[in-house]
Amino acid sequence: MLFNPIAVIVAALSTFVVGFIWYNPKVFGTIWMQESGITEEKAKQGNMIKIFGLTLLFSIMIAFMLPTFVIHQIGALQASGGNVTDEAYLAFMQVHGERFLSFKHGALHGFILGLFFVLPITAVNSLFEQKSWKYILITSGYWIVSLTIMGAIICGWH
Repeated sequence: MLFNPIAVIVAALSTFVVGFIWYNPKVFGTIWMQESGITEEKAKQGNMIKIFGLTLLFSIMIAFMLPTFVIHQIGALQASGGNVTDEAYLAFMQVHGERFLSFKHGALHGFILGLFFVLPITAVNSLFEQKSWKYILITSGYWIVSLTIMGAIICGWH
């Protein structure tokens, strides 16, 4: 099966694990708070159900789309119009089969997506918001690591 809904959910949940570590005060949490202008008092005023609920929803949305980017077989299937009996799709599968379905391959594509898609978007927004490069690198770094792990889970979990 090319689309694994359990892997998608686990990949989405992995963003919480990465965030728990990444934004820990002993890692980047203190620096991120200084660079973003968030104080502990202000953070405590946030609606945690809303914040974590929407974070989970958005992480699921990202994980739901990741198979398209990290699994080549899905791209071949899409190119065939979703027709599993299409000659081009069958030829691709005959040549490649499950060749690119691995944790390592998914991690590579997740990393590339983070580096060449998320970093530029985060940097553009942050530059206009007049955020520091520390902020840009911490925020983008979180997503690069998260997408690397998410890609590995989604592509490697059969």
